Amino acid sequence: MMLERFGHGGDWHTAADLFGEREQWLDFSANMNPLGPPPHVHEALRSAWQTITRYPDPAVRELREKLASHHGISPDNILVGNGAAECIDLAMRVLKPRRLGLVRPAFSEYEEAAAKLGCELHEVYLKTENSFVLEEDLAVRLSDCCDTVILGHPNNPTGQLIPGASLRILLSSGSKLIIDEAFLDFSQEEETLSLIPEAARREGLIVIRSMTKFYAIPGLRLGYAVADAALIREMQKLQVPWSVNAMAQAAGIAALEDSEYAARTKQWLADERPWLTQALKGLGLTVYSGMPNYILFALPEDSPWTAASLQQALGRKGILIRDASHFRGLTNKFVRCAVRDRKDNEVLIVEMRKLLAAHP
Repeated sequence: MMLERFGHGGDWHTAADLFGEREQWLDFSANMNPLGPPPHVHEALRSAWQTITRYPDPAVRELREKLASHHGISPDNILVGNGAAECIDLAMRVLKPRRLGLVRPAFSEYEEAAAKLGCELHEVYLKTENSFVLEEDLAVRLSDCCDTVILGHPNNPTGQLIPGASLRILLSSGSKLIIDEAFLDFSQEEETLSLIPEAARREGLIVIRSMTKFYAIPGLRLGYAVADAALIREMQKLQVPWSVNAMAQAAGIAALEDSEYAARTKQWLADERPWLTQALKGLGLTVYSGMPNYILFALPEDSPWTAASLQQALGRKGILIRDASHFRGLTNKFVRCAVRDRKDNEVLIVEMRKLLAAHP
């Protein structure tokens, strides 16, 4: 049995099966905001429990209006879903790709959504020596042979943003695009980098957002898609009724009202990501540059350690990391870890140093 048997990190149930029951795990395998949910969300959920006696708003009107105001677009350009995963699935079903272009490594949900449709996949492999950046020649290859392209911005697990030149190639190609911005809200330059304004006015472009990572509410399942109004209407027709429950709607509304939380989160990441990056490099690891709240690193090729063996050793200590070799295009030396607060990050570094020193 492997920790990622369901394709994702943050699986405490499988961790308990593998390493024994614990009240708490130090979880670097899931990329959640370590600040926890905003205080406004706690307050909203304490009040919202009374609404479980009636159906939630099937059109998610209030949250869509809040999101529209937040992004400066119309509510008609927004569909709220049961996590970003549902939005990805709906986007694929609406665009109906015949040949889908994607990069490797990439988020597993893209391929899984494509498999349900039976469409042909065209893959391009990002180069380790170029830090997994989507270069212009790869963007041309994707746009030339695919009617639809799906990409992470930033990409998961590499953390790399799509360079501006490559984005321009894709946007001008005529291919339909799904851009997954699930982690972009962690960036200080989110407004400049986001394609949400473009998606609201352009046919054939869908932007996917998650609210569970930034606001640390993965158990509630909340995400949204932005596209032109006609595409949104088509996605709504395919969506299961009452897909977004009342508690999730209340949490999303409250989260958007807490601007101080967003500022604190971005400052935390600006402080902690560089610290953890340097600490990992200090262990002799190859760390790949990136923007979001997770880091991809590689163990030395001549090390006896693999991602799987390191995951097992840390798991026995109550620390969870992601074996990134399960992302196609990465070897058994690659690990992904979330950025957490300083205390947690120090524990990770101390325990990894002990393990790596014991078996150099």
